[in-house]
Amino acid sequence: MGAAYFYHLTRRSLEETLPILLARSLDAGWRVVVRGQDVDRMAWLDERLWHGPDDGFLPHGLAGGAFDADQPILLTTQPTRPNDPACLMSVDGAEVTAQDVAALDRVCILFNGDDPAAVDVARRQWKRLTDAGCSAQYWSEESGRWEKKAEK
Repeated sequence: MGAAYFYHLTRRSLEETLPILLARSLDAGWRVVVRGQDVDRMAWLDERLWHGPDDGFLPHGLAGGAFDADQPILLTTQPTRPNDPACLMSVDGAEVTAQDVAALDRVCILFNGDDPAAVDVARRQWKRLTDAGCSAQYWSEESGRWEKKAEK
């Protein structure tokens, strides 16, 4: 059984933080699925990842293609995991279930600390997952570096 890691973004944006976490996941040998809620937003993230630094290429694809199962990183709005990932990254309040946490090595929930609605969604996800018996950690970058602030 994996664990859910909640990343409270207060200093860096999602588009700055996500590539760092994706690179670390690939370095760990994991395939990743990035789950969002809005198709247009996922297409925008897809473009952002393609235009990253030359030395930081992240092989990825947007769900809906013929090669979804082959993608090291797959961006989607669906609850399915066709690329057999070890890690799920939830962005923009996308749903994460206790079954997701149990099936994967790691679930990362990234949320914007400047958006009260996003913080509320993350709090509800924390409660729902920990009440279901999932291991969870809360990480904050408020001090300027990532620090674990809570664990359950």
